[in-house]
Amino acid sequence: MMSGKGRSATGSDRFEYLQTLVTEFQDTDSDEAKEQVLANLANFAYDPRNLEDLRTLQVIELFLDMLTEENENFVEFGIGGLCNLSMDRECRDQILQSEALPLVTGCLSSRREETVLSAITTLMNLTTAASRSQTTDTAVLQCMLRFSISQSPRLRNLASVFLQDCCTEEQVARAEAQMQGHHPTALGIPLPKD
Repeated sequence: MMSGKGRSATGSDRFEYLQTLVTEFQDTDSDEAKEQVLANLANFAYDPRNLEDLRTLQVIELFLDMLTEENENFVEFGIGGLCNLSMDRECRDQILQSEALPLVTGCLSSRREETVLSAITTLMNLTTAASRSQTTDTAVLQCMLRFSISQSPRLRNLASVFLQDCCTEEQVARAEAQMQGHHPTALGIPLPKD
């Protein structure tokens, strides 16, 4: 019985701490403080014990809002947090219901490799029978094909996994055919800096 009470108190303390972080993010004018809070929230999103609290505190919406910011750190931490949250079915469904896929795919054009890697992983996590047509549309496939020849082993390998696990051979062949005659960098999406 005591351990049950301890977990409850710990859960309550955790919620209060997460709520304090969200409030701090909303109240501060300092970009540096916001970046720190976002980084902390993204890390907390990795722990399944925090998922319900993060959903309650609308942290998914906070992360989604960051994807439209000009501050590249905000975008990186926002997509990193979404990446962590998207592993959970309820969070994944909430992200999909918010029609966030264009925001996530927009992160594929970041010059920051971590942002791109998180975006690819998020797309993989968001791929369901219902969302597959969006997560594997032609533009995304062409982007992945381009990333699959990147100098970065991390980017190259993750893009290859995406193509293998999320796409049909026919989809990949169609995207490759559409790219024939085009230089791999002609897609208008810059490769991230290594």
